[in-house]
Amino acid sequence: MKDRIANTRIDRRTALKSSAFASAMLAGGGLASSVMAQEEGRDVSIIVVSHGQASDPFWSVVQAGVNQAGTDMRVDVQYQAPGTFDMVAMAQLIDAAVAAGPNGIVVSIPDADALGSSITAAIEAGIPVISMNSGSDVAKDLGILVHVGQTEYEAGFGGGERMAAAGVTNALCVNQEVGNVALDLRCQGFTDAMTAAGATVETIPVDLADPTASQQTITAAVEGNGEINGILTLGPTGAAPALAALTELEALGTIQLATFDLSPDVLTAIEAGDMLFAIDQQQYLQGYLPIVLHTLLAVNLNTIANDVLMTGPGFVTAETAGRVIELAAAGTR
Repeated sequence: MKDRIANTRIDRRTALKSSAFASAMLAGGGLASSVMAQEEGRDVSIIVVSHGQASDPFWSVVQAGVNQAGTDMRVDVQYQAPGTFDMVAMAQLIDAAVAAGPNGIVVSIPDADALGSSITAAIEAGIPVISMNSGSDVAKDLGILVHVGQTEYEAGFGGGERMAAAGVTNALCVNQEVGNVALDLRCQGFTDAMTAAGATVETIPVDLADPTASQQTITAAVEGNGEINGILTLGPTGAAPALAALTELEALGTIQLATFDLSPDVLTAIEAGDMLFAIDQQQYLQGYLPIVLHTLLAVNLNTIANDVLMTGPGFVTAETAGRVIELAAAGTR
């Protein structure tokens, strides 16, 4: 585990280069706009296969980024995902995407062991693959062109530092997909930061297919340890039962709550002071940028040398939640 965590640490210079690249590309369109103007009649298709359903508040924003990039780049895009967190079904979707022969494939990689052979088959078929959201620790080993997202361990570590600074000494990390490497790394980073500050963390699994049972699990964990004064959830769908549990226990504000990722309910809770912060990985960019990169590769043979590890982590707090609520209403945050 230590070796895997060490491998996820960002080389600061690489991150700065990636940030500079993305900033330059987003500032006015530049090369992308020029290439698009030259390519009115092209035929480019890109298939996105993610482990997250577009009905989920987080992944709906990813899909919005994918769709907007398809419109802006004037290319055909398809967003696909299994009906639930199902790695067998996701591998089958990747295999079907390879058989369709698109110009590019975008994948999230929550489980490299389950998805690796399907991703490798795409690359061996001559289809460039870009990963987004999860997979920063395995992308290069799989031969992926570039990864767009945040590094999960560092994001969790930053959340742990903030929790500890807020006075949390005993925390829960609520994991809705144990075995999802990205989520496991979030909890590990959080735990390491809290431990370094002299705090303790217990990771508890929940099944978000049953929100009531998830709430009961969180309630039982809090009641079973009277010293719990902080909870970190790993996504908005995990934050909902945690909010419900703390409301039932009349512990909102007494037990600090924070989460990864944004949703309208999360932002409202932050603005109201019921949540401490949300760790924002700007998933709209995770959907948008891979489509731009694939298009530039297909029509202009552009590639970049480094992963784009700059979409997160950012932190939404009570000071910024109001403005982000306005943007979330437009479906871009």
